[in-house]
Amino acid sequence: MELLNQSIFKHAILVTTGICSGFISSMAAGGSLLTLPVLIFLGLDGPTVANGTNRVALAIQNAFGIASFRRKGISDFRYGILISVPAVCGVMIGTLLVIQLGTIDKSSIIFNRILVGIMIVVLAITILNPFKKLQSSKENLSSSRKALAALIFFFLGIYIGFIQAGVGFMIIVTITTVNGFSLVRTNALKMFVVFFATLMALSIFVMKGHVDWGLGLALAGGNSIGVSIGSHWAVAKGDKTIRVILVCSILVFSARLIWKSFF
Repeated sequence: MELLNQSIFKHAILVTTGICSGFISSMAAGGSLLTLPVLIFLGLDGPTVANGTNRVALAIQNAFGIASFRRKGISDFRYGILISVPAVCGVMIGTLLVIQLGTIDKSSIIFNRILVGIMIVVLAITILNPFKKLQSSKENLSSSRKALAALIFFFLGIYIGFIQAGVGFMIIVTITTVNGFSLVRTNALKMFVVFFATLMALSIFVMKGHVDWGLGLALAGGNSIGVSIGSHWAVAKGDKTIRVILVCSILVFSARLIWKSFF
């Protein structure tokens, strides 16, 4: 009975976390900055099982996101493929690297410290938005810009395979800065790239036996609810609310990870 109650508790926590994550991700980015620490706090190994289980929800979430954008007539498969191919190649490298780290870092201390660093950087970016001045309002699809984007997405792919948390911000900054796309088009491309990159990472984690499907599907269920709620949220009202929620959540989780990793 105690084990059953623990299982119900874990699933309930992940559904709730998934709702918050899906809501945040549908409005901006950063959902994994909530889900990954929660999976770690529930006892899953950070570099491997928590990392792999998190990809189940991400794959499903982005599949629904792509379908939603397509129904609204917003899709750019040609350019999406151009930047997804190098990203997927990078993902294979990053995923194998983090699995190797998991075999070396049995206590997940190194991985947790990396995650803390990422959370603090994303927190600073969320508050200060230092890249706003670099973002172009003029679309640029020259050959040199396409090549630059492809190169950047290869390295982003390595990052996606390794940890993924906060990559949405990086993709948004890359596409708006390098190609000058609108935020709506950028978000559609972000989901396209992340979907295929996540599928590759997930397949590797599955082959290595690093996915808890029960917890992953519970998280995915919450995500789908959160995305649905977020899609109906007024953008003007949602932007401020999202920033507050994200900042507060990152502060809490990063403080907990710092305590867990350094003390």
